[in-house]
Amino acid sequence: MKLPLFQIDAFAEGPFQGNPAAVCPLEDWLPDEVLQAIAEENNLSETAFYVGRDGRYDLRWFTPRKEVDLCGHATLAAGHVIFERDGPALAEISFQSKSGPLTVTRLGPELQLDFPAVFGEPCDPPAALIEGLGLTPIGCQKAMDYLAIFKDEHTIRSLQPDFSNLKNLDLRGVIVTSPGSETDFVSRFFAPKYGIDEDPVTGSAHCALTPYWADQFGVCKLTAQQLSRRTGRLRCEWKGDRVLLSGQTRAYLEGTIDL
Repeated sequence: MKLPLFQIDAFAEGPFQGNPAAVCPLEDWLPDEVLQAIAEENNLSETAFYVGRDGRYDLRWFTPRKEVDLCGHATLAAGHVIFERDGPALAEISFQSKSGPLTVTRLGPELQLDFPAVFGEPCDPPAALIEGLGLTPIGCQKAMDYLAIFKDEHTIRSLQPDFSNLKNLDLRGVIVTSPGSETDFVSRFFAPKYGIDEDPVTGSAHCALTPYWADQFGVCKLTAQQLSRRTGRLRCEWKGDRVLLSGQTRAYLEGTIDL
């Protein structure tokens, strides 16, 4: 069996930026253990698999270790592949996923995700989070991930996490964030429990970051940068129970899986 495979850099404004995702179009779903094995073989933070046609698709995401319920950058990457390969005349793509309906829309040179907003509850930072980050945040919230708030961009850049401690947290991962110097806010994301020590650019994290900072700044539209080594930029908009996340994509490679 031969399957097409694409690697797309999402939220990338230039070569070797953004978050690389593998995208594997399927005619029909393969067994879960095969999907997981492909994701492990790809060894990227996420591999997206989709089934469907004519602008409507079912979508799933796998890290090298497990399936996840929501992934932004791999959805953006899947949208790129579908627009280029299957739907050059389409303006919008609809996905069904474990997190409900999602859409990807063309906006000139960018693609825009329509994702569910995530609202955190204030909490005390767990000991493993403080030990793992080496600092106590000035604020902390709990939702899909821990959201650890710090005072400035320099603090976010200088963090050197102990991933062995962060792996002991009960949630998917840790988002660290602060106001930015060139963008409204900045962040980094750590998910060693899912086999991803630091993710380059995390769309799903911005589902929580966008409403948090929109509320802090009193605006609905914001700019964001994720401060990984590869870096990535997003435009974010809070719309009630949804967030809109926009960014550019770049194709990196195309190949064939031979099973």
